[in-house]
Amino acid sequence: MKTLRYLLVLMFALMGVSLAQTTISPGRAIEIRIQGVPNEETARINNTYPVSESGYIRMPFIGNIRAAGLSPNSLAQSIEASYRAAKIYTNPTVQVFATSDETINELVLTVGGQVRRPGPVKYNRGMTLYNAVQAAGGATEFGSMYRVQLIRNGKLTQFDLTETRAKSFQVEPNDTIEVPQKNLLGR
Repeated sequence: MKTLRYLLVLMFALMGVSLAQTTISPGRAIEIRIQGVPNEETARINNTYPVSESGYIRMPFIGNIRAAGLSPNSLAQSIEASYRAAKIYTNPTVQVFATSDETINELVLTVGGQVRRPGPVKYNRGMTLYNAVQAAGGATEFGSMYRVQLIRNGKLTQFDLTETRAKSFQVEPNDTIEVPQKNLLGR
């Protein structure tokens, strides 16, 4: 009887560990696959999505969905329900696969303009706007750190990277950063 009790306790303990490992956390990447939608839509949605530091993913057509703290199955159900509620798809079937923590490091953002090495920059969890510009080699002698532009989801925001507060603004994978040329005033 003691052996049976011991085995049951051990089994539940291992299940608890297994469940804890499958909870989605901020800064991770997850893979999402969808079925039951038109083929052209499948190609658009099937992708790897970064979970933002605030715990959300951005899905086509429905926007931000809370992912952190959910199991992959719970997130899949939430995505399906969101597509149905928005009347975008009537019968979607979603699968979510939690990937390893290292996958997020393969995601990139783009830094362009007056930097020494324009182009893709590897995204690292907790990366700031200033870190991203420095990862691209920093501004050239012609680059203005006073008017750095961040483009996220088609929205442009301008930052003065000579200010401490702006330097610590967190970037996300797929952001685009542009360091403009200095104007006549050297700014």
